[in-house]
Amino acid sequence: MDINLENILIRQDDFSLRANLILQKGTTAIIGPSGGGKSTLLLAIAGFISLESGKILFGERNLTNAAPAERPVTLLFQENNLFPHLTVFQNTALGVRTNLKLSKAEAEFVEDALIKVGLGGKSKRLPSELSGGQRQRVALARALLRDRPVLMLDEPFAALGPALRHEMLDLVAQIQQAQNATVLLVTHNPDDAMRVAENTVVVSDGVATPPVPTEALLENPPVTLASYLGK
Repeated sequence: MDINLENILIRQDDFSLRANLILQKGTTAIIGPSGGGKSTLLLAIAGFISLESGKILFGERNLTNAAPAERPVTLLFQENNLFPHLTVFQNTALGVRTNLKLSKAEAEFVEDALIKVGLGGKSKRLPSELSGGQRQRVALARALLRDRPVLMLDEPFAALGPALRHEMLDLVAQIQQAQNATVLLVTHNPDDAMRVAENTVVVSDGVATPPVPTEALLENPPVTLASYLGK
């Protein structure tokens, strides 16, 4: 599903962000200096921040004023938002039913999702019994079960070591291919963008620029990105 940000303007106090671009199916990285508006862009697409002007189109649907629950989006943060008193199975099952009253078939879907993210056999554990990487896997499994065509990730693996971060990024790539999804990945790390993103959006100086091929962008970055990357 393509996302069309049609001349959008976001204002928050003395901060503003503009974007006029199309995010196509596949994986797009969003990169730029801290405080530039990367997370703000995702929150606006998800419906948690209102626009001053412009439109947000999902395919042919105008969802500019739609509530977050009405949008075909799953948003995953660095804080994985797991409930500490619920088991791995229950936290994951929230992606199916918030009341956790699952049918036998739905319970099997949950177990299958946990297997897909490498957590088979850990469904009865509490989040406190998991590593940071395993907790993020639970959050990804829940995202799998929501089965929304747009998956947005706001630096979910920033606190992980390089090897584990690469493993998680590869898992996201597998999810994207399996679901034929539109994935938006906010990252500070250009290596993350190179690893999984066909295209990259630069957010800087109050503007989100249209996506360009990641490799070409990082080989010849614009001045603001080059300064941020230390090139």
